[in-house]
Amino acid sequence: MSSALPPCPDCGSLNIVKNDTTHHGKQNHKCKDYSRQFVEDPQNKIIDEATKHLIDKLLLEKIPLAGIARVVEVSEVWLQPYVNAKYDQVKRQVQVSAQKKRLS
Repeated sequence: MSSALPPCPDCGSLNIVKNDTTHHGKQNHKCKDYSRQFVEDPQNKIIDEATKHLIDKLLLEKIPLAGIARVVEVSEVWLQPYVNAKYDQVKRQVQVSAQKKRLS
């Protein structure tokens, strides 16, 4: 009984071998031609622009990241670098105005 291994997602080669399992327990495969590792049915979720826009609005409300991740259904592992990149785009400059001196 031989099960057909999936083709390489990058080069399409069928020269594939099983390569242990991921930390989630899914079977890992490796392309012998391209040396790329992959799983057959990845669970990567593409975050659409509407969700990112909602996250931006929630960040302005100072909601904790754990709450945002739970409500918007994204992982905290994805959310933290996204928030860090957003904060890096914010201009950080404090405007100080001179105060008048008091005469005593």
